[in-house]
Amino acid sequence: MDIQSIKQRFGIIGYSPRLDQAIDVARQVAPTDITVLITGESGTGKEAFPKIIHHLSARKHGPYIAVNCGAIPEGTIDSELFGHEKGSFTGAHEARKGYFEVVNGGTIFLDEVAELPLLTQVRLLRILESGEFIKVGASKVLKTDVRVVAATNMDLQQAVGTGKFREDLYYRLNTVPIKVPPLRERKEDIIMLFKKFSADFAEKYRIPPLQLTHDAEQLLINHRWPGNVRQLKNLAEQLSVIEKDRHIAGEAINKYLPREPYNPLPVLFNNRQDDVSGLNEREILYKLLFEMKRDITDMKKIIMQMLEDGQVSRSFQEEHAHLIEKLSKDREVPQVYHEDPVHISRESDHDDLVESYEEAPHEYVEESLSIHEKEKDLIEKALQKHGGRRKKAAKELGISERTLYRKIKEYQI
Repeated sequence: MDIQSIKQRFGIIGYSPRLDQAIDVARQVAPTDITVLITGESGTGKEAFPKIIHHLSARKHGPYIAVNCGAIPEGTIDSELFGHEKGSFTGAHEARKGYFEVVNGGTIFLDEVAELPLLTQVRLLRILESGEFIKVGASKVLKTDVRVVAATNMDLQQAVGTGKFREDLYYRLNTVPIKVPPLRERKEDIIMLFKKFSADFAEKYRIPPLQLTHDAEQLLINHRWPGNVRQLKNLAEQLSVIEKDRHIAGEAINKYLPREPYNPLPVLFNNRQDDVSGLNEREILYKLLFEMKRDITDMKKIIMQMLEDGQVSRSFQEEHAHLIEKLSKDREVPQVYHEDPVHISRESDHDDLVESYEEAPHEYVEESLSIHEKEKDLIEKALQKHGGRRKKAAKELGISERTLYRKIKEYQI
């Protein structure tokens, strides 16, 4: 089956080369039993690809099931996937087959696979490697023959680095990766998709379809579409239902597009390729302080090396003797650093960032870079902002009230 036929069968719209490439990979891998990992942002249409793989495979006459791993509570997900025996836990009034047993001989699509708990990841890895699993509350090993297709909108390599996803499972799932492009990388498809959605809603609500002006088309093409195809479809439905004028100009579309949030923080740029995505203001401040400390220490080392190698003139040494003496003393003080000081904030089980930071080794920083002073200043600003109401100030700072009380007493605020 060629790519165009696949698009028609599964309702995929677009002629983007990147989209065609993703479909072609799915078509080629379908006849095999290789595990496939589908990645892409939310709303890009990842759910169509496991259906393509299943219906073009030798398992097409077998069962197919899609499981949203993020929608199942952690306490019951093992039972849902692998089944359980009667009486294995409270409420287990009878034995139940899990999805992997029911779909034997078919294909299972694990959407949002990054949301699986670590213990469930171990069970999944065993199925991928040997086809074996054990029901919850049972001791008998069962076998299943299931083709696994997984999908996620998260960066699994980053999740592996933070310990939230098993590295061995990542490589086992990522045998063949399929990257579904976001809508902003399929600009040539945006107007075609909008017209298709508009025609569908016109038929559904029995109204005339929308007609876009040139400036409206350019506005749609140049928008970033963080919600991708899903967001574009929602926009088409809103315009179809609410707007009385069927000729849509850019001004009308602007009313429905969300404004880009303003971010007053400076852009961090360096050659260390540090990941600062998802950090809050306090975390970025701490990161900047540690970066500055590293740079100052590196500069001290270079100057001292130049002094030892005789690369600094005697007149300079005499003029700045007091600074050179201070540098020599500083070298005698052991320096302790964290490679990633912000990692302490990623542990959700910690009371808060401030408490976690205090457990770290003592840092020798210049007085002007004192983290304690910055911390004290942040607390004072939060208290002033909320008129001394500690509960709201603690919430603003992202710490517990107990920690805020202790910090107020410690800094004598």
